[in-house]
Amino acid sequence: MLIRLVKMHFAPAFVAEFKETFKTVQPRIASFKGCSAVQLLQDSLNPNVFFTISHWADEQHLEDYRQSLLFRETWAVVKPNFQSKAEAWSLLTP
Repeated sequence: MLIRLVKMHFAPAFVAEFKETFKTVQPRIASFKGCSAVQLLQDSLNPNVFFTISHWADEQHLEDYRQSLLFRETWAVVKPNFQSKAEAWSLLTP
């Protein structure tokens, strides 16, 4: 299993919209082939910083999602609202 952690720092004016967008998109991501879970977390000290944690069967399933229309449409909405470049890590359980 592959765990994908993504850190996103948004403009304050976009935070409420992002939360609503994620509520809509989360079930669609979770049902994507190879995804077993996806979760959104908000930083306790900086409410403009969010993390997504998603669980994938393997790197290829994650890449299939990253090439999908769902990802491209979602990223087109959120990316322009970043305060800084998103950071991402792909992790394996030892």
